[in-house]
Amino acid sequence: MKLLEYQGKELFKDYGIKVPNSYLAKNIEEAKKGAEKIGFPFVLKSQLTVGGRGKAGAILKCKNEKELEEKFEELINKEVKGEKPKSILLEEMADIKREFYLSFFLNRTKRCYSIIASSQGGIEIESVDNKIIIDLPDVNEISSELAADVADKMNLTTNEKNTFIDLIQKLSKLIYEKEAELAEINPLAMLDGGKFVALDAKVIIDDNALFRHDDLKKYEELSELESQANNNGFSFVELDGDMAIIGNGAGLVMSTLDMVSDAGGKAGAFLDFGGRATTESIYQALKVISKVNKIRAILVNLFGGIVRTDLVAQAILNAYNDGTIKVPVFARITGAESEKARELLNNSKARLFNTVEEAINAAVQY
Repeated sequence: MKLLEYQGKELFKDYGIKVPNSYLAKNIEEAKKGAEKIGFPFVLKSQLTVGGRGKAGAILKCKNEKELEEKFEELINKEVKGEKPKSILLEEMADIKREFYLSFFLNRTKRCYSIIASSQGGIEIESVDNKIIIDLPDVNEISSELAADVADKMNLTTNEKNTFIDLIQKLSKLIYEKEAELAEINPLAMLDGGKFVALDAKVIIDDNALFRHDDLKKYEELSELESQANNNGFSFVELDGDMAIIGNGAGLVMSTLDMVSDAGGKAGAFLDFGGRATTESIYQALKVISKVNKIRAILVNLFGGIVRTDLVAQAILNAYNDGTIKVPVFARITGAESEKARELLNNSKARLFNTVEEAINAAVQY
């Protein structure tokens, strides 16, 4: 889950990392209220998950109310890499003395976190020569010694170095405690007196860890269909293909998705109804699938352990009978009450198979 800049900065503040005063506005009326609180001049920043806002003209300085109206209207309607903002951040100007770069990221290749720091900020870190990259040991926070080693390479005075060490440790605490894949500050600005302020925030949270962090769920940007699925107790993800894959258990659905791909198919939706399915919840799942226009077939891979398969079969039957679904269903159903499930679906439009491989091949070739 990619956080927007203002969301990342809210996390930074929670961990004692300084950020500029700001105000989030979704319309010009809110922006005018923000201007009164912050005072001109300030910066207008589109809240987008994509990078390259500066180069795309999605960050603008604003000197007065006339500029505010013109530039806010420009930014709120400006797309960057296909994404349009829902809000604009008004942020006070900073009197920058120096710019730095600092980030922690999950290094999947080495299966550890790594830190990148540079005495040059505000530019793409890939193009910087004098950057420091250190792989971190498998601990819950960077040590004072390692943080000091990074700070020693940054050309800082003693006071600045101590402040920088403190900042490194706060950012490392955030990334470990929130199970983030990335926490990046670019630019990290040094102000008068050697104070550091995060002028930007890029934070990516591991989706698989969200169930452990209720405080972060407020940042989830769900589509209408994802919200509907969430409200009915199942997981739904829309993908690029044209086949919906339904099952009970994320591992089963993911392995089925891989098998579909190996067979030459392409998933258009991933739907996991877990272990607490009822006829109504499965029916609602099929209702969600029916709203994805590109879906030409539904593949059901169901192993009934906790879930009664006849409840699933009844939901499929109900969805066919009332016209909720019109595309063919290819199903492999086994486990608790599977014989009853087969009897229910025998005379329906659903096609039943003994193995998931047979169901997948039929669905791909359809």
